[in-house]
Amino acid sequence: MTPERPHRNFYGRRRGKHLRDSQEAYLAEDLAGLSPGPVSWEENPERAPLDLDALFGGREVWLEVGFGGGEHMVHQAAANPQAGIIGAEPYINGVAMLLGKIRAAGVDNIRIHPGDARDLMDVLPAGSVAKAFLLYPDPWPKARHHRRRFVTQEHLGPLHRVLKPGAEFRVATDIPDYVRQALVEVPKAGFEWLAEGPRDWREPWGDWLSTRYEQKALREGRVPHYLTFRRRAEVSPD
Repeated sequence: MTPERPHRNFYGRRRGKHLRDSQEAYLAEDLAGLSPGPVSWEENPERAPLDLDALFGGREVWLEVGFGGGEHMVHQAAANPQAGIIGAEPYINGVAMLLGKIRAAGVDNIRIHPGDARDLMDVLPAGSVAKAFLLYPDPWPKARHHRRRFVTQEHLGPLHRVLKPGAEFRVATDIPDYVRQALVEVPKAGFEWLAEGPRDWREPWGDWLSTRYEQKALREGRVPHYLTFRRRAEVSPD
């Protein structure tokens, strides 16, 4: 039986201002070849799982949700050839920027879903992802918009499903209230916070690349927080 397509609101921009001719060329020439497989409901109405072994040749799989301009993904891909990294980003200008960086770096272990991360998580096999990143997500600062944030059960439940037991989930943000919500909601979804002291959230990870979003936050006087969670072994969240 074909699953019923859920109603999913999308908030935010799909496309910004003018794309450069080179970026239009990246989208036309490179994007289709970097697809992880049939993700959209139109392409995959049965929601058949992606064949990650065929996609990455047996390498472990990492996931980045909302990769912005893609600099962190390319940095991680170059430093970790043993991993295949899938990124989900609905903002097409960010996708075009990532494609340019992939060309420049020459990495071959990135795949891109230019759309909603929830649709991608539908078709990732359960327990298939070894590490996930949520870096400077849209803060949705107004209280009435907090339900749009990624750190809600609508998103965290599917993320828990696709992560392997013991998998690492990294969150970086400069918004104190986002930190508060993450520390409340992420453990509810079946994760534990791996912090023993202030340095564990004040200092970045050893393999961190500061993104343009972080540089903007620092210029404007906001303080980054680096939260590391681990997916618990149990099948169902608390």
